[in-house]
Amino acid sequence: MDALCIGLWQCTALIPGISRSGATIVGGVLRGITHEGAAHFSFLIATPIILGATVLEVPKLLHEQVPPRHISHCGIAAVVAGITAWLSTWFLMRYFRNMTIGRWDPFAAYCVVAGLGSLAILML
Repeated sequence: MDALCIGLWQCTALIPGISRSGATIVGGVLRGITHEGAAHFSFLIATPIILGATVLEVPKLLHEQVPPRHISHCGIAAVVAGITAWLSTWFLMRYFRNMTIGRWDPFAAYCVVAGLGSLAILML
């Protein structure tokens, strides 16, 4: 039942501006799962999404007339993206392992300020 509820929370990411991983972590925490457990589950359920996007997009890339020097750039970018994703996941899992409710306050304040700032720019 927890997985179904978290999956429904994941659907909220179809709304522009909603983070898929953020929505699934919130859904897990609301179901009583620890921050670390919710984050771990969120990262696990991203795997089918990433694989699906790969299956859809790689054939398009292979059919393009891409100069050889760009292919090496794509390879380097993929390696850098993989390393960055691994480091980010490592950091977040370490952060969530020691999570307390009050530690969300700075991030929440940042989100409010960034959201209001973006809204103000949009309204200009």
